[in-house]
Amino acid sequence: MNALTNYFKSLFLLELLRGLRLTGRYLFKRKFTVMYPEEKAPVSPRFRGLHAQRRYANGEERCIACKLCEATCPALAITIEASPREDGSRRTTRYDIDLFKCIFCGYCQESCPVDAIVETRIYEYHFENREDAVMTKQKLLALGDKYEAQLAADIEAQARYR
Repeated sequence: MNALTNYFKSLFLLELLRGLRLTGRYLFKRKFTVMYPEEKAPVSPRFRGLHAQRRYANGEERCIACKLCEATCPALAITIEASPREDGSRRTTRYDIDLFKCIFCGYCQESCPVDAIVETRIYEYHFENREDAVMTKQKLLALGDKYEAQLAADIEAQARYR
């Protein structure tokens, strides 16, 4: 009986007609088109884009050189070197992220105990040479300073999911 049913379905092209009905249903509806360069689509606060490092309100960098982000990175894209300061605390002397290796998984942000490394909503960037693809500590801090208000708002919006 099942073979007979399948034969009639293929004979009368029922799957094709069902697909055409679905296409016809959306044929005359108003289209949703984003004119990309001039108009941007909304981006979620949980979007994982370009990395940035944050500072405390007094201007001191947040990273305490615990190296958890380096340990959790599955692509081994993060390189950290640290040294002790005069007051006995540790801070990074080198913090590099190779964006060619990075898979933007967000594990670095999840593992950071002080929210020092975060991923921004920036998805429009390019490189003209290989050196630009390595995000150094200075580049990360500059991005963090530029977008601090948005980063703080995004972390606050994500707080209930963490």
